[in-house]
Amino acid sequence: MPKNRIQTADAPNAIGPYSQGVQANGLIFCSGQVAIDPATNSFGEGDIRAQTRRALQNLDAVLQAAGSSLAQVVKTTVFLAHFSDFAAMNEVYGEFFGDTPPARSTVEVAALPRNALIEIECIALAGAA
Repeated sequence: MPKNRIQTADAPNAIGPYSQGVQANGLIFCSGQVAIDPATNSFGEGDIRAQTRRALQNLDAVLQAAGSSLAQVVKTTVFLAHFSDFAAMNEVYGEFFGDTPPARSTVEVAALPRNALIEIECIALAGAA
């Protein structure tokens, strides 16, 4: 099966040789998203809650562009600059995924692009729920 690049103006442009997402074999693989506002291309300062919300909105935009949604996400990886932000991140994350959350890994990293507090990537099923 061919792979298809996913590109939308509703999420931040890729700033390197990668795609916002790729659809292949019934799955959508989304690149990590940080709290960049796609309308202004500016980094959204703010606490972990605000950055988590923006990162998930960006992921949702990529998934919507592929005809999918956050409801179709089966796996996420969350990268935190400070593991002490886990509880606050988790609170916002739960608002987006409801009663059937995807599998998830959460790791603390030394640094993230633009000194972000969080980056989130995901794998989702293609098609609407």
